[in-house]
Amino acid sequence: MSKSDRFFEIIQLLRRAKRPLLAREMAEELEVSRRTIYRDIATLQAMQTPILGEAGVGYVMRKGYDLPPINFDIDEADAVAVGLSMVARTGDPGLWRAARRASRKLSETSPGTRRLVASSWGVEAAPAIDLSVLRQLIRDERKIRLTYEDAREERTARTVWPLVLIYYVDTAMLVGWCELRRDLRHFRVDRMVDCTPLEDGFAGLGAALVARWEDTRKQDTVSTKEL
Repeated sequence: MSKSDRFFEIIQLLRRAKRPLLAREMAEELEVSRRTIYRDIATLQAMQTPILGEAGVGYVMRKGYDLPPINFDIDEADAVAVGLSMVARTGDPGLWRAARRASRKLSETSPGTRRLVASSWGVEAAPAIDLSVLRQLIRDERKIRLTYEDAREERTARTVWPLVLIYYVDTAMLVGWCELRRDLRHFRVDRMVDCTPLEDGFAGLGAALVARWEDTRKQDTVSTKEL
């Protein structure tokens, strides 16, 4: 989480709190250290944010403090709220935590979205592979060393360029360029035995491969609707 996002989350936690919050409680909620919370609160106070309190006693936000609104119309806010709720179906804990933070931001400016609830039914258990790491590797265009078990329970070791993550109801799937097959391939995340980031990257080549996948293989992999 970036520093600016942490500032926003600390302010939101304090605005909703019914009692003084301890740094420990905020640290647990935001998954950071207490030292980070103390430092961020000191920075916010220096920026004239009306946070009152001290270490060991707890912190409160002076009433009346507000933040700029998010500019969604009603239908847009509803659509985003439902989409964020459905993120729980992906089995990606990091994505779900991010969705919860985004939901809190949205509910502050569009309270009506609290009346919309989507089922979290989907992936039964989080995969062995950390999808947050995999998403970062896609953004960084870094290769991975993948041990993969196919439907016949046969294992192969491959070097893969991770390109796209597709979230299905029951699993997630990685689209990647496989150096072993020298072609685009699809890998079920729940069949990945091991995934090791490599130092080698493919910077600048990912966009062309994604475009190729969209032109030739996307419809075989995931069905989409025109919006």
